[in-house]
Amino acid sequence: MKTISIVIPAQNERDGIEQTIRAIPKEALERMDYEVQILVVDNDSNDGTGELAKKAGAEVIFEPKHGYGSAYKAGFAYARGDVIATADADATYPVEDIPRLVEILEKENLDFLTTDRFALMDKNAMSSRNKVGNTILSLTMRLLFGLDIKDSQSGMWVFKRNILSKLRLTSNTPLSQELKIEACHFAKCRWREILIRYQPRTGKAKLGGWKVGTTNLLHLFKKRLVR
Repeated sequence: MKTISIVIPAQNERDGIEQTIRAIPKEALERMDYEVQILVVDNDSNDGTGELAKKAGAEVIFEPKHGYGSAYKAGFAYARGDVIATADADATYPVEDIPRLVEILEKENLDFLTTDRFALMDKNAMSSRNKVGNTILSLTMRLLFGLDIKDSQSGMWVFKRNILSKLRLTSNTPLSQELKIEACHFAKCRWREILIRYQPRTGKAKLGGWKVGTTNLLHLFKKRLVR
């Protein structure tokens, strides 16, 4: 039997973590002959997120270094799956679609699958400022790396674990775009971008607006010059 690890970073997500975990279709994945590991990376929460995640049936590891990339890299190191899937802890991503995405990965013999939130996005799921910022970042990625990716910042991916050894993941906040660049450009993985629905978050937003956008934009140019 194969194993799939579903890695979910979480920092103070008590409002959405249980809903996210319980929406994962474990039975459907098991029918596809996958053992399911649900792995929550508690990124130094102080609101009981980790305890709620355990209550909902997840394995929980603690990562004290704050940040998106720090949490994911800790999760990837601990994950035991042949396939790794990811989602946020705020119920924005359609975790119920994971079996469909895994099926595409298998049938098309892909190494890496990323997702596009924009075409099917709920109108209240993202601010106009963040939509503009995402558009700029995605356009810059396409120009610098020649990748036809429409949503460079999407945080829902499904990929074969064995590609991780080929990737140089050194960033923190920009990890989502760095993962795509490393897998699709540098490692030359077989990849595809799939449309998904994207819903308004449960709980308080934490993204830093233009500060995060500027960090990610500068990272794209740095990555182009120095891998």
